[in-house]
Amino acid sequence: MGYSSWGYFRQPTSYEIESSAEAYIKRQTKKGIILNPVYPKTNARTIAVSWWGISWCKNLERYLDFANRLDRGKKYVRAHAVMDFKEEDGKISALVSGSSPYEIEIRIDPLSKKRQGEIADHCLNRIQNVEDLLNGKFPEELKDVFFAKEGLFPAPKEIHFSCSCPDYASMCKHVAAVMYAIGIKLDDDPLIFFRLRGINPDTFIAEAIKDRVEQMLDNAKKASTRIIDSGDVEDLFGNL
Repeated sequence: MGYSSWGYFRQPTSYEIESSAEAYIKRQTKKGIILNPVYPKTNARTIAVSWWGISWCKNLERYLDFANRLDRGKKYVRAHAVMDFKEEDGKISALVSGSSPYEIEIRIDPLSKKRQGEIADHCLNRIQNVEDLLNGKFPEELKDVFFAKEGLFPAPKEIHFSCSCPDYASMCKHVAAVMYAIGIKLDDDPLIFFRLRGINPDTFIAEAIKDRVEQMLDNAKKASTRIIDSGDVEDLFGNL
């Protein structure tokens, strides 16, 4: 990196970004520091591969507030610039390669208890397979719950971030790279999303199981009109 012959600051190539990140990770590993880098699983335009990851990225791209930095963030995440990624207590902490390693923090506002209850009720009424729920798979027909106004996907005003780089833009390319990295991580663990929004996935799943079990018990209590009378059994099979 540095100034070009034209006098402006030259942006690093994808190869330079990746090489710098790889070298830094190796140096840290030799010191006994294990990082958790994020690499896209596909070279396709979408970056992520699951409904969760793709939908997260599409939601980001809906907002004009982020538009001017997202393309460069996408370039950085494709170049393996996100060298470390940690999700804990509803917060993302990351390390992104640049002219030096930059520290990023992203927080997303939790949903109010009232809104959580409304969304949970809406979701639980439409979940058909508890096994899918336990495996972190949520039905695509719930996408309106995520993309709607005041839905589960956060609006720009609900996303707060900081980066140690000197770029004073509302969203720098390093933050944008980590925002895309969240989409990639959702491919493996969709429940990250619920934790970021302040929803306890274990409670959500427990409520779903309770709802389904109660429904099955109610159905079992109802007398079936298809039960064969004992006399009809004799007619069918004779005296047993």
